[in-house]
Amino acid sequence: MLAELFAVMAPVLTGAGLGFLWVRLGHDFPVAFVTRLVFNIGTPALVIASLSGAEIDAASFGRTMLATALVLTAMAGIAFPLARLLGKDWRVLLAPTMYPNTGNMGLPVVLYAFGSAGFVFGITVMVTVSLFQFTLGTILSSRGNPLKALAKTPVVYAILIALGLLLSDTDLPLWLANSVDLISGFTVPLMLITLGVSLASIQVKSLTSGIGFSLLRIPVAAGIAWGIGTLLALPPMALAILVLQMSMPVAVFNYLFAQRAGREPQYVASLVFCSTLLSLVYLPILLAILM
Repeated sequence: MLAELFAVMAPVLTGAGLGFLWVRLGHDFPVAFVTRLVFNIGTPALVIASLSGAEIDAASFGRTMLATALVLTAMAGIAFPLARLLGKDWRVLLAPTMYPNTGNMGLPVVLYAFGSAGFVFGITVMVTVSLFQFTLGTILSSRGNPLKALAKTPVVYAILIALGLLLSDTDLPLWLANSVDLISGFTVPLMLITLGVSLASIQVKSLTSGIGFSLLRIPVAAGIAWGIGTLLALPPMALAILVLQMSMPVAVFNYLFAQRAGREPQYVASLVFCSTLLSLVYLPILLAILM
């Protein structure tokens, strides 16, 4: 079991470690460009490549999206008492409480822990979280019309294309399938490297608050995910991946939204950094339970 857990975590640590060391050694890394590349090109390609030929029925796909949406809604409710407990404005803690790192960290862990069969469910959870994050996140950071932002999000169109192919049992032409598969291949490695770069670039001022928040959030998120997934009768693998994805550390995008909105970005940075470090301790334990 230890060898299996190490095989899952080693690629994640290696990828993030490369990004971390790259920046610490003084090299440049175009975070804004790579983020746009991954989000606008890599992730849509990954969604289509993973879902279009996946062995997943539409009902399981829909229930997994619904379960994820319900977990996010429940975690939004948890943010209010959590903010009161920690003495913070609820608007500061809402996004970190709701949005775990289901992309940069979650997808690689799911891929190496559950293989391609589980990766489909990991993509489904990540896509749902992204849709919430880039609509509600836009509203709370007061930057433009969220519907317009959603209409400009390539992942939305990738979901529609993949669903159309999935429901009609249609395969992409071989030349297009190969092209999409090739492009999607850079997404996970770049996600991990960018995670490491972001962690190296974040200035942390309060380790205690970050660790305390994570110790409160993680068991609550895992419990809610398990409860909702069980009520919706998710397949066992989908249930395990929902719990795993919702237990991921705080997403780096929360820090970027906090900077944009001017809502204690340094505090949110500590939540991102500390929860990510803490995940190196609790994720192997969680994986040992779920795998």
